[in-house]
Amino acid sequence: MNARQLKAFWNIWRQDGDGDGEPRLPRHVAIIMDGNGRWAKKHKLNVSRGHRQGTETLREIIRHTDDLGIEALSLYAFSTENWSRPAEEVAALMQLILDFFASEIDELCEKNVRILILGDKSALPAKQRETLIEAEQRTAGNTGLHLNIGVNYGSRAELVRATAEIARMVRDGEMQPEEITEQTISDHLYTRGQPDVDLLIRTSGEMRLSNFLLYQNAYAEFIFPEVLWPDFTVAEYDRCLAAFGRRDRRYGGRDSTAENGADQGGEGT
Repeated sequence: MNARQLKAFWNIWRQDGDGDGEPRLPRHVAIIMDGNGRWAKKHKLNVSRGHRQGTETLREIIRHTDDLGIEALSLYAFSTENWSRPAEEVAALMQLILDFFASEIDELCEKNVRILILGDKSALPAKQRETLIEAEQRTAGNTGLHLNIGVNYGSRAELVRATAEIARMVRDGEMQPEEITEQTISDHLYTRGQPDVDLLIRTSGEMRLSNFLLYQNAYAEFIFPEVLWPDFTVAEYDRCLAAFGRRDRRYGGRDSTAENGADQGGEGT
């Protein structure tokens, strides 16, 4: 992180919080990049221009995440449901995949970023499929930021895929049904070996997961800034990170400082 970015982050931490202690950053951030279409409509532009402007935001957020030393960043780029959008918009999104990796892969590799594509690449057009496979292979040995990009991704499909893999292992005698644990399921997801999501951000004010990392988001903190994705700045991102750092993550337990004899409610009560 350069000096200007570091100063900006600390200023936000002090202004929005109590100013004490070190910022507590998430290990894994997931972002649903929502609002490109509405941004384009607001500016009286074609929706493809909105997606392209969103790519500019994406570059800055990836760089900043890497600079902060966060372990993993998961981005929802194209869902299994997005195929139902107008053909012109789908074509524009497919072209953006090619353009993004053509312009960014050298820098990402230089920064030791490891790229992982979440989703079924086999259903993509040949050029896009080859580009994504090449990006994964080229960065496979990198040990820095895990950059997970959901392309033709749906969490339910991911869980079905994981279940089928485990079922085949049971059928082949590699494990017994009673040996299946939560870790077994985690080990058969695209994100195996990575920490679960700590912070999920969805821009544009929408408050839903839209079939993104359902299992991995089990104990994530959710933040829903109303700003549209193309207008989501590094400063907005820092505010989300600072808000995360001030939250009390109890995982269904209770703060040890809570009053004795308090009602024993469920998560968050």
